[in-house]
Amino acid sequence: MSTTISMRSMSCSTSPRGIAAVIGVGPKLGRSVASKFAHEGYTVAILARDLGKLSALAEEIACEAKAQVFAIRIDCSDSKSVREAFEVVLSLGFLEVLVFNACEPPVSSPPISFTAVTAQSFERSLSVSAVGAFHCAQHVIPGMVERRRGTIIFTGSSASLIGFAGYCELSCGKFALRGLSQCLAREFQSSGIHVTHVIIDGVIGSPRSSIGEQNTTLDPDALAQTYWHIHTQKKGAWTQEIDLRASVDRPL
Repeated sequence: MSTTISMRSMSCSTSPRGIAAVIGVGPKLGRSVASKFAHEGYTVAILARDLGKLSALAEEIACEAKAQVFAIRIDCSDSKSVREAFEVVLSLGFLEVLVFNACEPPVSSPPISFTAVTAQSFERSLSVSAVGAFHCAQHVIPGMVERRRGTIIFTGSSASLIGFAGYCELSCGKFALRGLSQCLAREFQSSGIHVTHVIIDGVIGSPRSSIGEQNTTLDPDALAQTYWHIHTQKKGAWTQEIDLRASVDRPL
């Protein structure tokens, strides 16, 4: 399927701050990150497989932030789809920020026995989490190197560090993503590119959750604020990896 684009715009020209592209956008973390960068004055491209849902989010964010927001279809497991999507993204202007959140949801609710995992689903999980991230990075790094600046943030999880029983698809994809992040950080930091791996250690709740829910889940708006902080860090003290978790009130 060819890449499709839908634009929701409150102005007619791309922001001079550049483009922030968020890959893998849903109603929680992806939306919050996209909204944060839109509020900070960036033109935002949000990318996912379901263009219908994506366009609705683009409309919401554009109206809230009074910013340009582009919804672009992408399938990170398909190199052709990634290439076509980034042809559109890069036609909008120079890319300043790439946030990669894409992750293949399990076919059934995990945990799932290793012997029940099919090779097809295992390969697809790797193709989205790791190979998809590889393709996205290859499309944006040359321009960042040329400008000698840019930020790439990969979203991981606790499964990036520990291989949990019943979660081999998720863990193997996230392990590979973490390795890619470390390799790129070390290779391109001297070129002015800040590459960070963010470990989300816990369940992400809904934006503006109730106080009770925030005690057990991570607030996506708070996570987005940390993503923004990473992007704005001074070169003398860049974060290569950070883990984030909710603060849970416990009795003394």
